[in-house]
Amino acid sequence: MTFITGHRGARNLWPENSLQGFRNVLALGVDAVEFDVHLTDAGELVVIHDATLERTTEGQGPVRALSPDARRATRLKGSDEAIPTLGEVLDVLGTAEGLPLHVELKSDETGKPYPGIVEKVAAELIARGLDQRSYLTSFDVSVLEDCRRIAPGIKRLVSVNAAWADKQGGLGRFIDAVDALVEIVAIHHELMEAEWALITDRLPLDRLCVWTLNDEALIAPWLERGIGHLTSDSPDLALTLRGQISAAA
Repeated sequence: MTFITGHRGARNLWPENSLQGFRNVLALGVDAVEFDVHLTDAGELVVIHDATLERTTEGQGPVRALSPDARRATRLKGSDEAIPTLGEVLDVLGTAEGLPLHVELKSDETGKPYPGIVEKVAAELIARGLDQRSYLTSFDVSVLEDCRRIAPGIKRLVSVNAAWADKQGGLGRFIDAVDALVEIVAIHHELMEAEWALITDRLPLDRLCVWTLNDEALIAPWLERGIGHLTSDSPDLALTLRGQISAAA
């Protein structure tokens, strides 16, 4: 069975990375929830995708420059909520017993990893007893190597698309490099389709995640292939299609 992950909560249904979205996505019965974490200069772990505020909030400038007061005053677009902290998100998602959490460790607006973010995120997960059902995720292999060194007991997931694979010397070389580092390799659907033979020659289906699929024409074929994990901004649709395919089998 393919496990369905709600991407940034479920951003096609509710404001992305919002507490509203995280509360509501739990009711859908997803198999995992994905979200993104930045570290501010003030030391707060905040849940937002971009390194800058403009796309998803009413604010401007880099996320890392937010003070706690400024964060609380910055509203998400389409919502009356502020940017949530990691702790606030975990308060919501931690109520769903056993639900896997895919916690993406982001970089700052210059593309550099935040010093200390791995330690801080791992400590928060461990303190709440959520470490054994979480994955620390990143595109950056060096960040995941830090994760293995600092928090070896927390599982890891690496993401890759065509442009990133090219920078690493090709997809085959990239997979070989991360094989022993991560439990799951998450590959953009276009790259997964183009390199399906190469990928499945190296990795079993249960270690593969395809992203980000949001319409029936894209979702259904991957469910029928039995891919291990599928990430969607519309997990309600993915769950419905999975149920239909299962019932017809």
